[in-house]
Amino acid sequence: MPLTKLSRRLTLALALGLAGTSLAALPAAAQTKIKLVLNWKYQGPQGMFFLAQDRGYFKEEGLDVTIDQGNGSGAAVPLVANGTYDMGFGDVNALIELVAKKPADAPIATYIMFNQPPFTIAVKADSPIKTPKDLEGKTLGGAANDGALKLFPAFCKQAKIDCSTIKITNMQPNLREQMLMQGQVDGVFGYVNTIRFSAKLIGVDDDKLRYISYGDYGMDLYSNGIIVSNEMVKTKPEAVKGFLKALNKGVIDMLKDPDAAVAAVAKREPLIKIPVERERLDATLKAEMNHPEIAKIGLGNVDPARLQRAIDILVEANNLPTTPKVDQIFTPAFLPPVADLPKKLF
Repeated sequence: MPLTKLSRRLTLALALGLAGTSLAALPAAAQTKIKLVLNWKYQGPQGMFFLAQDRGYFKEEGLDVTIDQGNGSGAAVPLVANGTYDMGFGDVNALIELVAKKPADAPIATYIMFNQPPFTIAVKADSPIKTPKDLEGKTLGGAANDGALKLFPAFCKQAKIDCSTIKITNMQPNLREQMLMQGQVDGVFGYVNTIRFSAKLIGVDDDKLRYISYGDYGMDLYSNGIIVSNEMVKTKPEAVKGFLKALNKGVIDMLKDPDAAVAAVAKREPLIKIPVERERLDATLKAEMNHPEIAKIGLGNVDPARLQRAIDILVEANNLPTTPKVDQIFTPAFLPPVADLPKKLF
């Protein structure tokens, strides 16, 4: 072989070898880290988050997502607002109150998961308390960050009862159902399915409880959704969009295979009782996520007129200093296309 041809081949081989070495030395594309706090301890209805994680949907969007347990839907909102977390699965009503008081750096809701009001006061089935008026003069208990407790002043106004006659006792969340059944309080605040299935876990059947639900007294409110920090919305909008795309896939997978969703939760918390969490998931889908509006706008989206009514209820009842606009509370800008959002849960 002529020297010139050999020289060219050697030069080409060397160039390719060096190129391969350079490519091998390049780091993998950096993933955007996202810290998310949940509404509560690990439970069946959170399965969509873990399906999205386990099936690589977050990774496909270039995201490295850490998912921590929470301590109440209301608590998630300030944790996002103060920068402890990038995102939270929190109560939009707590967000409305924060925006009304401190709008400058408040986070914003981007995907509403619970579109029916789950807020309730549970009493024993044999209790004389049958209507909101019967709560006057009684003692009620709840965790400090409980969404229903935070909304109680608004409920009092809507139901036309005198809040000042009712004593409120704060308690650890894990003691709520036990203290109710032992008669240490007359009623407890919470989300109806959280109370129902937490009671079941300590051997209390649902026929032993009665519920005074906020939605029955004009409080047609949205509840939990993905709350995103102001900083992340401004600086990493594509990461927010990718997160919601991945999570929406997790929701769709959960609807197709609820058992897999609960199994994904059990991987994180082996002590959960899988049959109870499976039942809790079914009840949450039916009672907290299945508003008729989703057939038109899709799960994750909101009806602006309905959200504005909810804002007005809270502002008036709690004498909030300003009335937030809908676009201060929720933005559809990061949602997947409406065609990709679930329209039917069953």
